[in-house]
Amino acid sequence: MSLDGKTIYAQSSDIKSRTYLQYRKDMKKKAIAEFEFLDWLKVKLPKIYQEEKVEVYKAGGDAFLWFLRKGGITREADFIANVGEQAIEFEFQYADKIDLDFYDFKVSKVGKKQGRERIPHQGKQFIYIIKPTLQYAIFDCQWIIQNSEYGMVPAWRSFAYRVPKESFQAILQRDDSLLNTVNMIDIKNEFLDFQFQLLDIWKGKFSYLLQSVIDEEKIVRIIPKDLDSFFNVVLVLDNLQKTPQNASLWLVYLLSYISNKIDTDELAKLVYCIDFLYSKISLKENELKELISKIQESISFIHSIEQTDGSYKSSVEISPLEETRNALFSINLLEDITQDMIYYYKANLLKPVKKIFKNVSYPEQTLKIIHQTKPNNQSSFAL
Repeated sequence: MSLDGKTIYAQSSDIKSRTYLQYRKDMKKKAIAEFEFLDWLKVKLPKIYQEEKVEVYKAGGDAFLWFLRKGGITREADFIANVGEQAIEFEFQYADKIDLDFYDFKVSKVGKKQGRERIPHQGKQFIYIIKPTLQYAIFDCQWIIQNSEYGMVPAWRSFAYRVPKESFQAILQRDDSLLNTVNMIDIKNEFLDFQFQLLDIWKGKFSYLLQSVIDEEKIVRIIPKDLDSFFNVVLVLDNLQKTPQNASLWLVYLLSYISNKIDTDELAKLVYCIDFLYSKISLKENELKELISKIQESISFIHSIEQTDGSYKSSVEISPLEETRNALFSINLLEDITQDMIYYYKANLLKPVKKIFKNVSYPEQTLKIIHQTKPNNQSSFAL
């Protein structure tokens, strides 16, 4: 991937305390909000600009990617709105809290340096949502500079334009039509956190397996000749940040396991392994075609076991909670791979991800399944 002026490398300090999957998960939270708010913007902006023809779309179009696997994040605006003959860039921010003392804006997004001064960007607007109060504000870069203080943001460890809450709250407007959008964002963020727990569960089981070697003088054999063995090897390699020499062969071998005869436990392990191997190699044409086919097959399988009450049923031996966790974990990574392949490989046979967890057909019902069956206390393990 060639990097242009709108692509920068993520700071190592941003990543070093988190695993690669953890970092991708954290990056996806804003993408969830962006996709969900896009529908609201398409209705709201024509009213604000009083134009019949207002086209709003996600910057990057169908190839938008929440985190670039080959390094870096984009500096492109979040949304583009074509209002009549004018193209307006929109930066999108939101707050989960209502007791903020300052509303912070990154310096580079507000203006460009010219001599000793920073000149506000022209043709760029900010859309800010306060989720708990269903309030929004739309303003330009000039307004930020005029109403802010330049200071250090401790959470960012960098300087920014900081608008005091009194000035910011004066321009906020309530819109009850934000309610459904806000609720869906909360649901999908809960899905994101819930499915990620599967990694800790796997690590805990593997940790106990290794402990038994010492405690019970057992011998543990990990010979990659079946799915579970391959999975254990990949789990170790992933946590050691090592790449197998024959990653391409491993990928092709694991793809052969995907069929309608597996269960969600097997699918989650397969997708985890495939995601790990995929990120380590450059696909050849035959590998690309096979992976596209298996992604489509995996998504079809998930839909085939999805129930209208929001649950998933692939095996009588797997609890409803674990079926749901396995399915959401698989969907999460399959959507990552799908969008990555569209971005890097121009895989037009795949349907682009226009909303995170778009392959969950009954999100409200699935959330109820999680709440109804989730144990009160869940253990956390580390490898």
